[in-house]
Amino acid sequence: MSATETQNQTYITEFVLLGFGDFPDLQVPLFLLFLVIYMVTMTGNILVLMLVGTNQHLRTPMYFFLSNLSCLEMCYSSTILPKLLAGFLTGDRSISYSSCMAQFFVFAFLVGVECYLLAAMSYDRYLAVCKPLRYITLMKRERCVALAAGAWASGFTISSVITLLMSQMAYCDRREIDHFFCDFAPVIKCSCSDTFLVEAVASLMSATCTVLPFLFTVASYILIISSILRIPSETGRQKAFSTCSSHLITVAIFYTTLILVYMLPKTYNLTAFNKLFSVFYTVVTPMVNPMVNPLIYTLRNKEVRGALRKE
Repeated sequence: MSATETQNQTYITEFVLLGFGDFPDLQVPLFLLFLVIYMVTMTGNILVLMLVGTNQHLRTPMYFFLSNLSCLEMCYSSTILPKLLAGFLTGDRSISYSSCMAQFFVFAFLVGVECYLLAAMSYDRYLAVCKPLRYITLMKRERCVALAAGAWASGFTISSVITLLMSQMAYCDRREIDHFFCDFAPVIKCSCSDTFLVEAVASLMSATCTVLPFLFTVASYILIISSILRIPSETGRQKAFSTCSSHLITVAIFYTTLILVYMLPKTYNLTAFNKLFSVFYTVVTPMVNPMVNPLIYTLRNKEVRGALRKE
């Protein structure tokens, strides 16, 4: 049963993720595509964790944060892709109410953590480029752990509050979620309660974990670029920029797709674009992200290549 009745009101106990059901002829190709992406994502991030965990030369703040991102991306992909792959394979796109809320909680939790981690990494790159003589003393192990722990705790808190408010709402009549996972806006469209409070709280708390870290990251890179431009030699400028270019690309990809998804008007004509951009920052980015994909970033890094040769 997908609904229960209480005092003449029907409440939904099961949703249907429409996903990419509009393309019946592409179900098998899409399944194979997302399966390959999932396997590459997991393999790449496991490799990063193994290298950083087993090699003393990679015990630096940059690789500490990279390890956190790798762990995050593995959880990120595992939250969304297994259910999506099962839907392609079996045609069953149903998801229980509790599973939907759990999926959204983990998804929102990890998005918040990633925003704060990217801000922490921008701070790390700022100190490395702008204050190189004080870098070792300013970025001690204790501070790195505190920054990472703060990111995980902040993401958990924000996600918990939003998910708790969503779970207090009544969901009736409408079962179909026009998305491939339980995201905030598509889920609350199924609610028959007043959504003003939860939308206001979600907007406020989302701003604290997206807008503020984004502005902090932009400010850090303004200072970084200004400092790099003051370096007299071209070789020195290239070397300094190479230490933060990959992180800058990561920030650009992540925030561009995130902003496009959540800033585009939620109209029927733009639903397909929202899904497409969501695929980029939830599925594709964890695989091709220069900061978390060793096939693109870490394997071209001299320290990691040396670590691989030693292994």
